[in-house]
Amino acid sequence: MVDIQKGENSFFVEENGERLAEITFFKSGVHEMTVDHTVVSDKLRGQKIGNALLEKVVALAREENLKIVPVCSFVQQQFEKHPDYEDVWAK
Repeated sequence: MVDIQKGENSFFVEENGERLAEITFFKSGVHEMTVDHTVVSDKLRGQKIGNALLEKVVALAREENLKIVPVCSFVQQQFEKHPDYEDVWAK
């Protein structure tokens, strides 16, 4: 598995200084965060890296008692598919 790092408003995978995957978010209210972008390079596609990045954001939201506004289409699709994200989904 790859090493997922935490940035200021992101979780990412980096290799030799190049970001190969990233999910970005920002605090959008007192009790909300917005996830606005997820990207995974072709090099890492098919390895469920997007899901692993999303899990990091969900864990952070749970830890900080925040709801997630899924602006990113990937996150929106995952929230619709997986009922275990219901507790952090700001509908």
